[in-house]
Amino acid sequence: MYKVFLVEDEIVTREGIRDNVNWRAAGFEFCGEAPDGEMALSLIETTHPDVLITDIKMPFMDGLQLSRIVRKRMPGVKIIILSGHDEFSYAQEAVKLGVTEYLLKPVSARDLQQALLAVARQLDDDRYAQENVEQLRAQLADNRQLVTEKFLLRLVTGDLTASEAIEESRRLGLDIIAAGYQVIVVKIEVCQQPEQADFQEYQYVRRLLAELVNHNADVFLIKKDLEELVLLLKGSNEHQLAQESLFLTKLIREQAAGRTRCILRVGTGRAQRRIGDIPLSLAEAMAALQQDSPLSRQPVPDNEADKAELLKLDKSALENFLRFGVPGDFETFFDAFLAPLSASARRSYLIKNYIFIDIVLTTAKFVHQLGGIVDEVIPEINAVETLLMNIKTVTQIREEARKIIASALAFRDALAGNSYTATLQQAREFIEQRYHQPDISLNEVAAHINLSPSHFSAVFSRETGETFKEYLTRVRIDKAKELLKTTNLKSFEISDQVGYADPHYFSVVFKKSTGMSPTQFKLHGQM
Repeated sequence: MYKVFLVEDEIVTREGIRDNVNWRAAGFEFCGEAPDGEMALSLIETTHPDVLITDIKMPFMDGLQLSRIVRKRMPGVKIIILSGHDEFSYAQEAVKLGVTEYLLKPVSARDLQQALLAVARQLDDDRYAQENVEQLRAQLADNRQLVTEKFLLRLVTGDLTASEAIEESRRLGLDIIAAGYQVIVVKIEVCQQPEQADFQEYQYVRRLLAELVNHNADVFLIKKDLEELVLLLKGSNEHQLAQESLFLTKLIREQAAGRTRCILRVGTGRAQRRIGDIPLSLAEAMAALQQDSPLSRQPVPDNEADKAELLKLDKSALENFLRFGVPGDFETFFDAFLAPLSASARRSYLIKNYIFIDIVLTTAKFVHQLGGIVDEVIPEINAVETLLMNIKTVTQIREEARKIIASALAFRDALAGNSYTATLQQAREFIEQRYHQPDISLNEVAAHINLSPSHFSAVFSRETGETFKEYLTRVRIDKAKELLKTTNLKSFEISDQVGYADPHYFSVVFKKSTGMSPTQFKLHGQM
């Protein structure tokens, strides 16, 4: 059912049309009426009719004035004009407004119903055309995605020269130009017999990984085949790429753990400076993938008893000790950490492996969050498999864990005496110079001060007590307040000067920060 709204000042005529036309037979629902254009406007904006039937000659606001406003605000509405004045000037103005039907009074219910049937056909055609447009857009988006994935796969496999890759990327609207490139390969393995493998499980993992990287313009996700995904990273230098790849690898493992029946094997190639050398990084990642051991991941308990025992461990206790503990309290912490486990659980090979790997991964994550290079702070992470083979007792776990945690605490304490003042000042100066640019981003600032985005975000928040977005918003709003007090610029002009392309959004952010709209703030300052 389409909706129709009637505007007619003569009450007898209005009620006659309302009560005598078979609206449903014409495919319409009568949604409202009004005696003049002025009263009709608010009702029309509330009911959103598909068709407006209006008289021309009315007090306060006539039908042509109403039609002009509706045509501007709601261009999709069809308009039927009713007129008792058979004058060429009215018809001419109606044509200019794009009126759908022009009927002379007195109009019969049959004539109006025939006009409505014609309008309904036009509405059907419009809806069909819109659906075709939406379908075409969806098809184009799907085709573009397929073409983009095919291009990226050819890029990483060396099927394109550098010049061909650059030309094709520009045609697709992809920014692949960077100072360095690195490839990560992820292989999805379902933890069951191949004949029982669930295709939806593969699809779920692929969606999971896509969600991790979709908002990062420096990471391209490529579906190599059902079981393998390729991540192509680009960055400003090898150090940044190394940090990003390590962070992304850990994040992938953490996201998959406990959320899927799959095991994810990950291989990382070395950073390369040239587009033509990207296939070398892919080859290295494929080779590393073969060496990736399940022992580098947290093992999954194989029975209910093990699960019950592992639930007794308080992971937050380890995280808190890393944040606030001191090396001299390690013995007390470790004993308390293992205290809930039963004697039989402490003898379990599986649970001992789990405890040690959990300590290693939690400590590695802590170091990474502080901005450290995990391999340098905790070199033991590269020999987890060997350590697990040699560890037989809880005492051995205690000694290895002591060394790993001591290294992390030393790194933490060193950071406390090594201020990031100069680096953060450099970042603040860069923001001060670029805050007026709507597209300034955390990634851009991080690249300027030669830190990875994740490292910069962690350092900035820890040292300033604000997130990057909060700081940027404060700078912009402070500048806006200054301009409101010292200039005669309009609110939309100030919005543009402080980095907000949308004046309405600027007003929302300004009011949220100050409690007043820009206009109220300006008036308040003049009182």
